[in-house]
Amino acid sequence: MELLRLAALDAEDLGVVSAHLQDAILKASDLAYLGAQHRFVLVARRFDWSAEDGAPPRRRLTGMHFDRVLKVRTRGITPGAESEAPLELLAITFTPTEAPSGTATLVFAGGAAIQLDLECIEVQLKDLGPVWEVEGRPDHEAVAAGRAAIEGHAREGNTR
Repeated sequence: MELLRLAALDAEDLGVVSAHLQDAILKASDLAYLGAQHRFVLVARRFDWSAEDGAPPRRRLTGMHFDRVLKVRTRGITPGAESEAPLELLAITFTPTEAPSGTATLVFAGGAAIQLDLECIEVQLKDLGPVWEVEGRPDHEAVAAGRAAIEGHAREGNTR
C-alpha cells in the first residue's frame, strides 16, 4: 500500500485533495492555526476511496496543511478545542478573489465550516502511515434520508 502525497497549487488541484478527504473524520483538537507561520494544519482519518474493488473499507491517518493563510474564520468549530465530538469533512471549496488570492472553505456535516483567506493556494496532504479496516462505507443517501427524517420530526414538533 503506497502512501498518498498530494500538493495543490490551484483550484483544480484543491478539488482533487477535497475528493480524497471527503468523509474524513477529525476532532477540533486535530485542527490548528499557526499564525506566525501563516499555516493552517489538520490531521484526519480519511476514508480510502481509492481502495481496490472488493477490498474491505478502510481509513488512513492523513496530515494536511495550508500555507500562506492570511485569516481564519470558523462557524461551529473552535480549532484546538478539547472535544470528543467527531467532525465529518464533506468538502473543501475555493472562491477566488483577486488572483491568485481567495478563500478556501472546509465544509463539515452539521453546518460547521472553516474559511481560510489565502494569499494563494499552497496545500500539501500526506498519509502518515496507519491504515485500518472499518465497518462500512460512508453512505450519503442514508445520511441525507436521516437528516430529512430528523428535520421532518422537528417540523412536526413545532406544529403541535
